[in-house]
Amino acid sequence: AELSSPRSRRREGPAALLRGEGCSEEAARGLLAFFPHWKPKHYDVIVGILSARHNDGLRNAIRNTWFRHLKQHPTLSHRVLVKFIIGTHGCDVPIEDREDPYSCKLLNISNPVLNQEIEAFTLPEDDTSVLSEDRVVSVHFKVLYPIVITSLGVFYDAKGVGFQRNITVKLYQAEQEEALFSARFSPPSCGVQVSRLWYKPVEQFILPESFEGTIVWESQDLQGLVSRNLHKVMVNDGGGVFRIITAGEGSLPHEFTQGVEGIAGGFIYTIQEGEILLQTLQSRSERFLNHMSKLEKEDALLKKESNIYDDIVFVDVVDTYRNVPAKLLNFYRWTVEATSFDVLLKTDDDCYIDLETIFNRIKLKNLGRPNIWWGNFRLNWAVDRTGKWQELEYPSPAYPAFACGSGYVISKDVVEWLASNSERLKIYQVSLLIGGMGMIIAKWDSTF
Repeated sequence: AELSSPRSRRREGPAALLRGEGCSEEAARGLLAFFPHWKPKHYDVIVGILSARHNDGLRNAIRNTWFRHLKQHPTLSHRVLVKFIIGTHGCDVPIEDREDPYSCKLLNISNPVLNQEIEAFTLPEDDTSVLSEDRVVSVHFKVLYPIVITSLGVFYDAKGVGFQRNITVKLYQAEQEEALFSARFSPPSCGVQVSRLWYKPVEQFILPESFEGTIVWESQDLQGLVSRNLHKVMVNDGGGVFRIITAGEGSLPHEFTQGVEGIAGGFIYTIQEGEILLQTLQSRSERFLNHMSKLEKEDALLKKESNIYDDIVFVDVVDTYRNVPAKLLNFYRWTVEATSFDVLLKTDDDCYIDLETIFNRIKLKNLGRPNIWWGNFRLNWAVDRTGKWQELEYPSPAYPAFACGSGYVISKDVVEWLASNSERLKIYQVSLLIGGMGMIIAKWDSTF
């Protein structure tokens, strides 16, 4: 990489500063206010490379391969600007203490209930057992630490006359059509009554961390179920080992929701590997201290790397996988305010870019015109409700057509539209799958 001295940077003015370490949208805006007549150098293509903070090895691999070739190219070297996109902030929660490796959400388990069976749901004592009109009710939950469900149950107040209903209870793994296990309640086989719940034992499976499941209660009679709104039932999560997942206000039910969202019974469970959990909780403070020290070292290394190579844009987000769309939107704003270009190529730090071929394609397909989104498109891609690309708010079972995030080209007007509307856009997790573009761009009336 070519390095310029502080003196030469002063001669270059704001251009050098905007290319320099940690250049951000705020820095660009501030410098342009001081230099209103300054115009940035124009590039045919800006390459934005999504990169995690700790992926210095992948960044160096790029610098030593196709990026080096670009810098040595007699014509392309002056026509392309390459920048790695990195979040300014590292997650301050150690990965062992997060709900999942893709976010920065604390796994907030405290005072776990160990070595005993736990009733997941109970009705308040003053609650009256009134039948609803709903014959099918379901609830969705996520396991945050391994548990074993030993029994499934239904709400029913026999009032001294015995169990007089026919009800089935099934547990499904999210997005699976076949139940893992079930229980059937009927007058001759009603299980054991505990308060106003009736329980029957089920085949026992260890439900691992990150397991997502749905419990479905279904009346086999003409009558509805004794069911309650999720907020009117007392939940015993064992100290935080599972969480109920509800559809957001105003959202449509998910396709795996059967019947009405609610609770019409419960389950009994135990927490697995309790001693390991206690040891993990007891060592949390020390783990946090060590993690903060690592973050400080990581900050220093990133600053040094940026000073040496001058090819990083730091965006003001916590650098996690779930924040990929936010990283991209911040980068789009930076490109609009700090640079001048015709098209933007987005890629990842584990991809090899043949820029000569891309330039030939841009010319051949006339991609320099407005309203362009070019890449390898996927059609009718099913919405993921669990896992790395989980999306719970998008109501359709399939995404609109989108270009794969490993590499796509968008025209400047598209980037400008995204940047100017970034505060108002609704970002779905699908944008993680497609590199932050699909559902965002779907809101724009455009032809591709």
